[in-house]
Amino acid sequence: MLHDAIVIGGSYAGMAAALQLLRARRKVIVVDAGARRNRFASASHGFLGQDGVDPAEIARTAREQLMAYPTLTWLEGTATDAKRQGDGFAVTTANSELYRGKRLILATGVSDALPPLDGLAERWGSSVFHCPYCHGYELNEGRIGVIATSPDVLHHVVLSTEWGDVTLLLNGAFEPDADARAELAARGVTIEAGPIAGIEGHADVRLQDGRVLPFAGLFTATRNVPSTPLAETLGCELETTPFGIQIRTDESKQTTVRGAFACGDVARVPHSVSLAVGDGAMAGVHVHRSLVF
Repeated sequence: MLHDAIVIGGSYAGMAAALQLLRARRKVIVVDAGARRNRFASASHGFLGQDGVDPAEIARTAREQLMAYPTLTWLEGTATDAKRQGDGFAVTTANSELYRGKRLILATGVSDALPPLDGLAERWGSSVFHCPYCHGYELNEGRIGVIATSPDVLHHVVLSTEWGDVTLLLNGAFEPDADARAELAARGVTIEAGPIAGIEGHADVRLQDGRVLPFAGLFTATRNVPSTPLAETLGCELETTPFGIQIRTDESKQTTVRGAFACGDVARVPHSVSLAVGDGAMAGVHVHRSLVF
Protein backbone atom coordinates (compact mmCIF):
# COMPACT_ATOMS: atom_id res chain seq x y z
CA MET A 1 0.00 0.00 0.00
CA LEU A 2 1.27 3.46 -0.91
CA HIS A 3 0.57 6.01 1.81
CA ASP A 4 0.41 9.72 1.16
CA ALA A 5 2.77 10.29 4.07
CA ILE A 6 4.83 8.27 6.51
CA VAL A 7 5.36 10.00 9.85
CA ILE A 8 8.27 8.67 11.88
CA GLY A 9 7.62 9.64 15.48
CA GLY A 10 4.22 9.66 17.15
CA SER A 11 4.78 12.28 19.82
CA TYR A 12 3.39 15.83 19.81
CA ALA A 13 4.94 17.14 16.58
CA GLY A 14 4.35 13.94 14.64
CA MET A 15 0.70 13.71 15.70
CA ALA A 16 0.11 17.40 14.93
CA ALA A 17 1.53 16.91 11.44
CA ALA A 18 -0.52 13.76 10.88
CA LEU A 19 -3.72 15.51 11.97
CA GLN A 20 -3.54 18.10 9.20
CA LEU A 21 -3.16 15.37 6.59
CA LEU A 22 -5.88 13.17 8.06
CA ARG A 23 -8.32 16.06 7.94
CA ALA A 24 -7.57 16.29 4.23
CA ARG A 25 -8.51 12.59 4.01
CA ARG A 26 -4.98 11.59 3.14
CA LYS A 27 -3.63 8.12 3.95
CA VAL A 28 -1.09 8.44 6.75
CA ILE A 29 0.94 5.90 8.66
CA VAL A 30 2.57 6.88 11.95
CA VAL A 31 5.51 4.77 13.11
CA ASP A 32 6.02 5.34 16.82
CA ALA A 33 8.65 3.81 19.09
CA GLY A 34 6.84 5.04 22.22
CA ALA A 35 9.71 7.02 23.76
CA ARG A 36 8.48 10.56 24.30
CA ARG A 37 11.29 12.91 25.33
CA ASN A 38 9.25 14.25 28.29
CA ARG A 39 8.23 10.82 29.58
CA PHE A 40 10.10 11.58 32.83
CA ALA A 41 8.00 14.67 33.61
CA SER A 42 4.70 14.47 35.50
CA ALA A 43 3.28 17.78 34.26
CA SER A 44 3.52 19.91 31.14
CA HIS A 45 3.48 23.68 31.54
CA GLY A 46 3.14 26.67 29.26
CA PHE A 47 0.86 24.88 26.77
CA LEU A 48 -2.35 26.89 26.44
CA GLY A 49 -5.34 24.79 27.48
CA GLN A 50 -3.10 22.00 28.83
CA ASP A 51 -1.15 23.79 31.56
CA GLY A 52 -0.26 21.42 34.37
CA VAL A 53 -1.58 18.32 32.60
CA ASP A 54 0.40 15.09 32.65
CA PRO A 55 2.19 14.96 29.27
CA ALA A 56 1.31 11.28 28.97
CA GLU A 57 -2.36 12.25 29.19
CA ILE A 58 -1.92 14.92 26.50
CA ALA A 59 -0.33 12.33 24.22
CA ARG A 60 -2.99 9.71 24.99
CA THR A 61 -5.85 12.10 24.24
CA ALA A 62 -4.22 13.26 21.03
CA ARG A 63 -3.73 9.69 19.83
CA GLU A 64 -7.36 8.85 20.60
CA GLN A 65 -8.48 11.80 18.52
CA LEU A 66 -6.25 10.77 15.62
CA MET A 67 -7.54 7.19 15.73
CA ALA A 68 -11.02 8.48 14.92
CA TYR A 69 -9.84 9.23 11.36
CA PRO A 70 -10.26 6.19 9.09
CA THR A 71 -7.25 6.98 6.88
CA LEU A 72 -4.78 6.60 9.77
CA THR A 73 -2.59 3.57 10.33
CA TRP A 74 -0.79 3.58 13.66
CA LEU A 75 2.21 1.29 13.94
CA GLU A 76 3.93 0.72 17.28
CA GLY A 77 7.49 -0.02 16.33
CA THR A 78 10.88 1.41 15.44
CA ALA A 79 11.87 2.67 12.00
CA THR A 80 15.37 1.43 11.28
CA ASP A 81 15.90 2.66 7.72
CA ALA A 82 14.48 5.28 5.35
CA LYS A 83 15.45 5.80 1.73
CA ARG A 84 14.24 7.27 -1.51
CA GLN A 85 12.30 4.87 -3.70
CA GLY A 86 11.17 6.27 -7.04
CA ASP A 87 9.26 9.49 -6.39
CA GLY A 88 8.59 8.54 -2.77
CA PHE A 89 10.13 6.84 0.21
CA ALA A 90 10.51 3.39 1.70
CA VAL A 91 10.72 2.90 5.46
CA THR A 92 11.84 -0.34 7.07
CA THR A 93 10.98 -1.23 10.66
CA ALA A 94 12.84 -3.32 13.24
CA ASN A 95 10.80 -6.41 12.31
CA SER A 96 11.81 -6.01 8.65
CA GLU A 97 8.43 -4.74 7.43
CA LEU A 98 8.52 -2.26 4.55
CA TYR A 99 6.19 0.73 4.14
CA ARG A 100 5.99 3.10 1.19
CA GLY A 101 4.89 6.72 1.12
CA LYS A 102 4.81 9.70 -1.22
CA ARG A 103 6.15 11.97 1.52
CA LEU A 104 8.17 11.43 4.66
CA ILE A 105 7.90 13.40 7.92
CA LEU A 106 10.72 13.03 10.44
CA ALA A 107 9.38 13.83 13.92
CA THR A 108 11.80 11.60 15.78
CA GLY A 109 12.67 14.03 18.55
CA VAL A 110 16.06 14.34 20.19
CA SER A 111 18.12 12.62 22.86
CA ASP A 112 19.47 14.60 25.83
CA ALA A 113 23.12 14.16 26.78
CA LEU A 114 23.10 14.90 30.53
CA PRO A 115 26.09 15.98 32.61
CA PRO A 116 27.70 12.84 34.09
CA LEU A 117 26.85 13.55 37.73
CA ASP A 118 25.72 10.92 40.22
CA GLY A 119 22.01 11.26 40.93
CA LEU A 120 21.24 13.72 38.15
CA ALA A 121 19.69 11.35 35.59
CA GLU A 122 17.38 9.89 38.26
CA ARG A 123 15.96 13.38 38.93
CA TRP A 124 15.70 14.47 35.30
CA GLY A 125 12.21 15.82 34.70
CA SER A 126 11.23 15.82 38.38
CA SER A 127 13.65 18.22 40.09
CA VAL A 128 16.31 18.74 37.40
CA PHE A 129 15.13 20.55 34.27
CA HIS A 130 16.31 22.23 31.08
CA CYS A 131 13.68 24.99 30.64
CA PRO A 132 12.68 27.65 33.18
CA TYR A 133 9.64 28.58 31.09
CA CYS A 134 8.41 25.01 31.49
CA HIS A 135 9.25 24.48 35.16
CA GLY A 136 10.44 27.71 36.78
CA TYR A 137 7.09 28.87 38.15
CA GLU A 138 6.58 25.69 40.18
CA LEU A 139 9.81 26.36 42.12
CA ASN A 140 7.87 29.09 43.95
CA GLU A 141 10.71 31.65 43.83
CA GLY A 142 12.93 29.31 45.83
CA ARG A 143 16.65 28.71 45.48
CA ILE A 144 17.63 27.65 41.97
CA GLY A 145 20.88 25.98 41.03
CA VAL A 146 22.17 26.12 37.46
CA ILE A 147 24.80 23.50 36.65
CA ALA A 148 27.26 24.80 34.06
CA THR A 149 28.25 22.75 31.05
CA SER A 150 29.82 25.55 28.95
CA PRO A 151 30.10 29.37 28.87
CA ASP A 152 26.73 29.42 27.09
CA VAL A 153 25.16 28.79 30.50
CA LEU A 154 25.48 32.51 31.34
CA HIS A 155 22.38 33.27 29.27
CA HIS A 156 20.51 30.53 31.12
CA VAL A 157 21.64 31.87 34.49
CA VAL A 158 20.54 35.44 33.83
CA LEU A 159 17.19 34.22 32.55
CA SER A 160 16.66 32.00 35.59
CA THR A 161 16.86 34.98 37.96
CA GLU A 162 13.27 35.74 36.89
CA TRP A 163 12.14 32.67 38.87
CA GLY A 164 14.20 32.71 42.06
CA ASP A 165 17.56 33.24 43.79
CA VAL A 166 20.15 31.66 41.53
CA THR A 167 23.45 29.94 42.24
CA LEU A 168 25.74 29.19 39.31
CA LEU A 169 27.48 25.86 39.91
CA LEU A 170 30.59 26.02 37.74
CA ASN A 171 31.73 22.41 38.36
CA GLY A 172 34.90 23.10 36.38
CA ALA A 173 33.04 23.77 33.12
CA PHE A 174 34.60 27.21 32.56
CA GLU A 175 35.83 30.32 34.39
CA PRO A 176 33.69 33.49 34.06
CA ASP A 177 35.66 36.60 33.17
CA ALA A 178 35.45 39.86 35.09
CA ASP A 179 32.63 41.27 32.96
CA ALA A 180 30.53 38.13 33.38
CA ARG A 181 31.10 38.11 37.13
CA ALA A 182 30.07 41.75 37.37
CA GLU A 183 26.85 41.12 35.46
CA LEU A 184 25.99 38.09 37.57
CA ALA A 185 26.71 39.99 40.77
CA ALA A 186 24.45 42.82 39.63
CA ARG A 187 21.64 40.28 39.26
CA GLY A 188 22.26 38.74 42.66
CA VAL A 189 23.70 35.47 41.35
CA THR A 190 25.94 33.47 43.67
CA ILE A 191 28.87 31.67 42.04
CA GLU A 192 29.98 28.32 43.45
CA ALA A 193 33.27 27.13 41.97
CA GLY A 194 33.62 23.87 43.87
CA PRO A 195 33.34 20.59 41.95
CA ILE A 196 30.12 18.60 42.38
CA ALA A 197 30.19 15.12 43.90
CA GLY A 198 26.54 14.33 43.16
CA ILE A 199 22.86 15.19 43.51
CA GLU A 200 20.93 13.94 46.54
CA GLY A 201 17.49 14.26 48.14
CA HIS A 202 15.07 16.41 46.17
CA ALA A 203 17.61 18.71 44.54
CA ASP A 204 20.51 18.90 47.00
CA VAL A 205 23.96 19.37 45.51
CA ARG A 206 26.78 17.69 47.41
CA LEU A 207 30.13 19.28 46.67
CA GLN A 208 33.36 17.32 46.80
CA ASP A 209 34.44 19.32 49.87
CA GLY A 210 31.47 17.81 51.75
CA ARG A 211 29.15 20.81 51.74
CA VAL A 212 25.53 20.25 50.73
CA LEU A 213 23.62 23.03 48.97
CA PRO A 214 19.81 22.57 48.99
CA PHE A 215 17.74 23.90 46.08
CA ALA A 216 14.09 24.02 45.12
CA GLY A 217 15.17 22.80 41.68
CA LEU A 218 18.12 22.56 39.32
CA PHE A 219 18.57 23.55 35.70
CA THR A 220 21.23 22.41 33.30
CA ALA A 221 21.81 22.61 29.57
CA THR A 222 21.85 19.29 27.75
CA ARG A 223 23.34 18.69 24.34
CA ASN A 224 20.72 17.44 21.92
CA VAL A 225 21.19 15.08 18.98
CA PRO A 226 18.52 13.46 16.78
CA SER A 227 17.25 10.38 18.57
CA THR A 228 17.82 8.22 15.48
CA PRO A 229 20.32 8.39 12.58
CA LEU A 230 17.54 8.20 9.97
CA ALA A 231 17.91 11.77 8.71
CA GLU A 232 21.64 11.37 8.17
CA THR A 233 21.13 7.97 6.54
CA LEU A 234 18.60 9.53 4.18
CA GLY A 235 21.08 12.26 3.25
CA CYS A 236 19.44 15.18 5.06
CA GLU A 237 21.79 17.97 6.06
CA LEU A 238 22.19 18.63 9.77
CA GLU A 239 23.04 21.90 11.47
CA THR A 240 24.54 23.00 14.77
CA THR A 241 22.59 25.18 17.21
CA PRO A 242 23.42 26.35 20.76
CA PHE A 243 21.38 23.32 21.90
CA GLY A 244 23.20 20.74 19.78
CA ILE A 245 22.46 19.14 16.40
CA GLN A 246 19.19 19.33 14.49
CA ILE A 247 17.88 18.61 10.98
CA ARG A 248 18.13 21.56 8.60
CA THR A 249 14.77 22.60 7.13
CA ASP A 250 13.51 25.47 5.02
CA GLU A 251 10.52 27.72 5.73
CA SER A 252 8.15 24.95 4.60
CA LYS A 253 9.77 22.44 7.02
CA GLN A 254 11.24 20.50 4.07
CA THR A 255 14.69 19.04 4.59
CA THR A 256 17.46 19.17 2.02
CA VAL A 257 16.04 15.91 0.62
CA ARG A 258 13.07 16.79 -1.55
CA GLY A 259 9.83 15.30 -0.26
CA ALA A 260 11.22 14.66 3.23
CA PHE A 261 10.07 17.05 5.95
CA ALA A 262 11.05 17.39 9.62
CA CYS A 263 9.38 19.00 12.60
CA GLY A 264 9.42 19.31 16.37
CA ASP A 265 12.49 19.25 18.61
CA VAL A 266 14.57 17.52 15.95
CA ALA A 267 14.10 20.47 13.56
CA ARG A 268 13.71 23.63 15.64
CA VAL A 269 14.85 25.46 18.78
CA PRO A 270 13.91 26.22 21.46
CA HIS A 271 11.95 23.18 22.64
CA SER A 272 8.57 22.82 24.34
CA VAL A 273 5.39 20.83 23.82
CA SER A 274 3.44 23.83 22.53
CA LEU A 275 6.18 24.79 20.07
CA ALA A 276 6.45 21.18 18.88
CA VAL A 277 2.70 21.03 18.24
CA GLY A 278 2.75 24.27 16.27
CA ASP A 279 5.78 23.16 14.27
CA GLY A 280 4.17 19.81 13.50
CA ALA A 281 0.93 21.44 12.37
CA MET A 282 2.87 23.71 10.02
CA ALA A 283 4.79 20.74 8.61
CA GLY A 284 1.56 18.83 8.00
CA VAL A 285 0.05 21.74 6.10
CA HIS A 286 3.13 22.10 3.90
CA VAL A 287 3.26 18.37 3.22
CA HIS A 288 -0.37 18.45 2.12
CA ARG A 289 0.26 21.44 -0.12
CA SER A 290 3.20 19.62 -1.70
CA LEU A 291 0.88 16.74 -2.55
CA VAL A 292 -1.67 19.09 -4.13
CA PHE A 293 0.63 21.44 -6.00
